[in-house]
This record gives sequence, C-alpha cells and structure tokens, in this order.
Amino acid sequence: MTPSSPATGPSAPQRLHGEYKVPGGKLVVADLAVVEGSLADVSISGDFFLEPDEALLDINRALTGLPESTSAADLAAAVKVALPADAALFGFSADAVAITVRRALAKATTWADHHWNIIAPSVLPTETNVALDEVLTEEVGAGRRNPTLRFWDWEEPSVVIGSFQSFRNEVDPDGVAKHGINVVRRISGGGAMFMEAGNCITYSLYLPQTLVDGLSFADSYPFLDAWVMAALEKLGITAFYVPLNDIATEQGKIGGAAQKRLANGGMLHHVTMSYDIDADKMVEVLRIGKEKLSDKGTRSAKKRVDPLRRQTGLARTAIIEAMMDVFTERYGATPSELTRAELAAARERVRTKFGTGEWLHRVP
Repeated sequence: MTPSSPATGPSAPQRLHGEYKVPGGKLVVADLAVVEGSLADVSISGDFFLEPDEALLDINRALTGLPESTSAADLAAAVKVALPADAALFGFSADAVAITVRRALAKATTWADHHWNIIAPSVLPTETNVALDEVLTEEVGAGRRNPTLRFWDWEEPSVVIGSFQSFRNEVDPDGVAKHGINVVRRISGGGAMFMEAGNCITYSLYLPQTLVDGLSFADSYPFLDAWVMAALEKLGITAFYVPLNDIATEQGKIGGAAQKRLANGGMLHHVTMSYDIDADKMVEVLRIGKEKLSDKGTRSAKKRVDPLRRQTGLARTAIIEAMMDVFTERYGATPSELTRAELAAARERVRTKFGTGEWLHRVP
C-alpha cells in the first residue's frame, strides 16, 4: 500500500511545505496536507541518503493519519518504529523528519520566520542584566517583543552563579571580600561566570521555543550559536561545541552557554566568552575543584581559560562588532533599545528577587 495521491479540484486541502537543513547534514523536505485534523498525503524528500529505497514509503505511511497536534518526539518515534531493522539513514534522522513536518505545520519556526532585533552593549549593574534576561524572555514569549539578541556590559567585578548551584560550594568568601566581587544568581542552569569589566563577552538570545521545536537540548546549543561560530571563523578562530555547553578551540575553552525555557513559550539562551580573564583572581574567587576538572583533560582551572584577546589580537569592541555584523547579515536583524518599561520591570525584579539574599542563597 502506498500513500494516496494528492487530492485535486476546488475542495482539495491546502498543501503545506516545510524544510529543515540538518546541521552538518542534508536537507529534509516535507509536503503534506491536513484533512479533518490529521496528516494526509505526506511526502518526505531531500538530498539525504536512505537504504533500502522502500524505507521512504515506510516513513510516509508512518506519518500519514497522525493528528496534526502530534509532538515532534512522537512524530520521530512513529518514524523509528516504522523503519525496517536494516534501514540506514545518512545525513538525516527520524528527529530531522519530525522537525520538518512540524515546520510544514507551522508548529516549528525557522530563523527567517521572525523579525530579529539587536540591542548593543550598555553598562548596567549585573543584577539588572540578570533581571533583564527574565523580563525580556517573558516579553518574547508573550509576543510583546521581537526575538532579540542583547549584548551585556557592566562595571563592577561579578560572579554570576547558575540557578541550581550551591553558593557556598561555588564561591570563596575570602576571595569575594578581597577582590570586592558582586555575586548574583541567574535563572538558567550551568556553571559560575567570573566577570570583570572588559574581560568577557556576554550576550543573551531571547527567542520563541518554536525555533528549537524538535531539537534535543544538546542539539539546540550549537544550533543557536551557529552564527557565533561563523563570526569567530571570520576572525580566524575555529570554534566548536564540547557537549553539553562548552565552546572551545584547539587551544582551550573560550566560553560556555546556558538556557532557560519559560512556560509562556519564551526561551533564554546566553553565552559568556573569556576575552582577557585574570585567571589568578578567578581561582581565588571560585571554588573550582578536581571533580569539576575531571573530564576536562587538565589539572588546572587556569589552563581551561583561553582568552579571545590572545587568539585574535583584537579589541573586545571589535569582536562584539563582528558578531553583531554576522547576526545582522544572516538574519536581517535591526537595531533596538531597551524600553523604559522593560528597564523598570528589571529594576523591580532586582528589588524583589535578584537583589535579595533569599534568591542568592536559595541553594545554600
């Protein structure tokens, strides 16, 4: 049995079309219709490789008849179950097929489906920067702000710890007091960031979760930072992801990423990269133990930090400008600014949450 031919005539259901380019792989295309709430006349195609040939019909049959509300995970599961045991997929996967179908149904989106904004760096207290991450993620999720890339700037030396980190296990109180460090907790997971003015490049990406629909958490990190890798490549740096969230070059780690997904559909993805970090001061402020380094192939935390300044010879502002240029070119982004309402909301969050001891020590 093969999928039925597309209906014709004035009452024919609308044909839907979706495409997904697998990172490092091939293009997957989905053409389908929706009849009475179910997928119909599903046709998967692309420049991928698949053996045996008949497996393509198995994929189409597995998807045909499923409810249009089927999640990406369930679509992929249906494809996997339908494939013969000896099937070989090259350049794509069942998950890629699911993402493509969801895009055809407008359940998943692409970069080009959104109008992107960029907010250039402006000096703000670290607590305000952290609070803005929560406020702007909510605003994008609610549809009140376009998806946005924002670069941070700050003056006071700070440590920003992950949402689930223990304050006493991550921060050395003597080092904090000695160097006048401001310690803040953010809403995303991940590790602590040591941030002196001018020694890091930090940016936050606020986006709808539809952009990563169907992607695993692990795959969403390099997907959302592909533009950064392209910018670094233009500067002569070949960077890559070390799962889950480290960004590295052959010379060492240069940064790390973290994410937070909100119930309203908004998502935060942010990255801090080392520019000219004071490694001696960092190890006095942070408790970086042997267990943390056990899978990193090094005994010293100092060796894990390889500043962008040394690798590029460029000013921090020049690197940020290159990143903004690549993002603009790729996604047609336009400049934006923080609104008075957004800044006011962030300052209120500092007062009630991010600037309080209760939040900072919520994991003692």
